[in-house]
Amino acid sequence: MRFDPPLLEGRLIRRYQRFLVDVETSDGVLTAHCPNTGSMQGCLVPGSRVWVSPASNPARKLAWTWELVETAPGVVVGVHTGRSNALVREALEAGLLPELVAYGRVRPEVRYGQGSRVDFLLQQAGLPDCYLEVKNVTAAVAGRVAAFPDAVTERGRRHLEEMAAMVAAGQRAVLVFCVQREDVDRVRPADEIDPAYGRALREAVRQGVEVRALRAEISPQEIRLVHCITVDLM
Repeated sequence: MRFDPPLLEGRLIRRYQRFLVDVETSDGVLTAHCPNTGSMQGCLVPGSRVWVSPASNPARKLAWTWELVETAPGVVVGVHTGRSNALVREALEAGLLPELVAYGRVRPEVRYGQGSRVDFLLQQAGLPDCYLEVKNVTAAVAGRVAAFPDAVTERGRRHLEEMAAMVAAGQRAVLVFCVQREDVDRVRPADEIDPAYGRALREAVRQGVEVRALRAEISPQEIRLVHCITVDLM
């Protein structure tokens, strides 16, 4: 995924009211949309280098969207959770998840369960339908380990239960962690933040839900998922 038009660099001033972020640029201070509703643990240090993208709709109230933040020298993190589905779709098309390459049809945002929508429904004649859910990961802890979630997520827990129900019904379900940072080698559930989600994830895996993690290479020019990394459920 290339950024076109190019991103604008600045310095983080503050994030507030959940969806707003002030950024100091060479042309002055601007207010951008923050497309991440989580706590954004480790991504909100004032003075950090950040990059924002121009809105494609000139009539939009906020003309810029926050895309990236440098959390340490040379460590750039993608904070735009709305990018994760497109990144995973690109990874699917590139064969980065070889166990899913047999599926020829990919349908986005399909209703299932108790009124939910699965991010992708993969289908192929002769194979069970595959319900694929994407979760964006930005938080990291010590030892090159990423953690999800960074805030309590009742919705995420419900998705796990619905995916497990699909497996029980004879279908297939895969959870993909889209890790938008380069400085980690593993992903684990953030039990210290949302223990209920951690329990639900482990139970879903016991019931047959498959879990994968893909790590990105990130620059102000491009984001690409290129590495499969370990999901640690211990």
